[in-house]
Amino acid sequence: MCDAIAHRGPDAEGMWSRGGAVLGHRRLSIIDLSHEARQPLLNEDETIGVVVNGEIYDFVELRDELRARGHSFRSNSDSEVVVHAYEEYGLDFVLRLKGMFAFALWDSRADRLVLARDRAGKKPLFYRSTRDGGMAFASEVHALVHALPGEAISADLAAIDEYLTLQYLPSPRTAYREIKKLEAAHVAVFERGKPLVSRRYWQKPRGQELQGSPEDLATELRRLLEQAVKRRLVADVPLGAFLSGGIDSSAIVALMAAQSTRPVKTFSIGFPDTSDSELPWARLVAKRYGTDHHETIVTPAIADVLQETVNHHGEPFADSSAIATFYLAKTTREHVTVALSGDGGDETFAGYSRYMSAARLAHFHDALPTYFRGLYRSGALLVARAAAKHMIPFVTRFADSEAVRYPYMMCQFTPEEKERLYTPRMREVMDDSTVRRFEAILSESDRRSPIGRLIDLDWQTYMVDDINVKVDIASMAHALEVRAPFLDSDVVEFAARLPGHLLMRFRGKYLLRKAVADIVPRPILRRAKRGFGLPLRRWMNRDLGPMVRDVLTDRTAQERGLFEPREVSRWIDRMSDDRDAPDRVWTLLVLELWFRTFIDKR
Repeated sequence: MCDAIAHRGPDAEGMWSRGGAVLGHRRLSIIDLSHEARQPLLNEDETIGVVVNGEIYDFVELRDELRARGHSFRSNSDSEVVVHAYEEYGLDFVLRLKGMFAFALWDSRADRLVLARDRAGKKPLFYRSTRDGGMAFASEVHALVHALPGEAISADLAAIDEYLTLQYLPSPRTAYREIKKLEAAHVAVFERGKPLVSRRYWQKPRGQELQGSPEDLATELRRLLEQAVKRRLVADVPLGAFLSGGIDSSAIVALMAAQSTRPVKTFSIGFPDTSDSELPWARLVAKRYGTDHHETIVTPAIADVLQETVNHHGEPFADSSAIATFYLAKTTREHVTVALSGDGGDETFAGYSRYMSAARLAHFHDALPTYFRGLYRSGALLVARAAAKHMIPFVTRFADSEAVRYPYMMCQFTPEEKERLYTPRMREVMDDSTVRRFEAILSESDRRSPIGRLIDLDWQTYMVDDINVKVDIASMAHALEVRAPFLDSDVVEFAARLPGHLLMRFRGKYLLRKAVADIVPRPILRRAKRGFGLPLRRWMNRDLGPMVRDVLTDRTAQERGLFEPREVSRWIDRMSDDRDAPDRVWTLLVLELWFRTFIDKR
């Protein structure tokens, strides 16, 4: 299992066994590079051990507190505070940890295994029961597939159905019946002979919205961001930053430059066609702050990289920006070991254009008197048919709940498209899992504004299981650690209490723009939101078309018996003139490659 994730930690390997449990660890050395900081890390009498993936940002304060209470430390590693905090505070100790982490702790005295993930789900943790009644866990799912050949593995077609809606597998599901993900902000306890018990230990704060002028709140936000960046600059290895040319990454680079005595190393990617590239915007920030700037051009020759990303993910993942992130991480790792990113800014401060456009149209519909809503829907449908045909399915669902209509705006295959695509075998597993998942999250949110509730929905779904997964897999494939100041718990808890009008006015991220207006170049503050991804439509038609058709229409794919061959061919034929077809076909392509790599070969 350690060999299967050696790429995540090329610097050292460690194992420890006690009382019927074995902990294994692959180390990426970042804080305290000495031998004493190697994991597993143990308590004083070596009855408790822990393996940690990630970083504990408040470890200095916590270590001082624990030393004052009589605990002895063998190293200066941030991870060692975990084992002593557990000794001191019991299972609630995880509330004291600020950082990005997934860890497994074995308490041999209590015969207890404790698993936990950080609040934002930055770091992954997979687990499965074994035939002998035990528990196996790992940071990547393929360590539980390839490294345990004696254990059963089978595809979960119901989960695949949800993947075809979302383009990712939502927690706690995976693509395998036998394997689960520990959910973000959860701690789980396993004792032999008992089922694993998981509970949520943190959620965004509820209660009264923040009061104060926009100016005062922007000042406080700026202070919190400066503090979040400072926490993430602690390392005994070189650091840098991803720089896309958007507001989020530009603000992070600016805040790093203000706290650094050396030029910040920045990294960007672009594409051969300048209309697809954001490099000019990234250069604008690099020039202003005198960064040591590096650029990489990604070409359409990505077939090998696509297979490599499928291998690393271990389950279907169809966000095509994973390829761009993979290239970016590869280039960055050639120069530094840690990179800061702007991830989480959109999900924390309402940055997505869909919040401004489509979602607002639906929320305006909800606010109308009942007798006006039918007229409004008819008018919106006429406009969509004339100017935005891809919005028709969403507009026709205005009368439905948010949980029903939102997937029509931002997801992949609709239920109607699945009915035509699926064979009877797949139709049997179709259900409303996604809608029920969305309904549960929306019902938990007590945000007053509709935009605030959508932010909470995206936070617990899209951000955790798409954005964070993409960045973790791409970065750790190259032994690069990526830290995200916008996911700092203090920043997130502050943003969760902002009223809707401070999140979005004429555009998203209203308060964030105000907080960083003096450090982010004005052209970047004014430019429209642009996603970080591949020019997929152009590449799928020109460069990847032959490979796509070969893979999706050959005998292996057809004999799998999941999709109607004629419907698959129809989607491929529509890639040149249908806005949605390239993404749909990409989703099918990634799924088929996963089947061949992880199910067929096994």
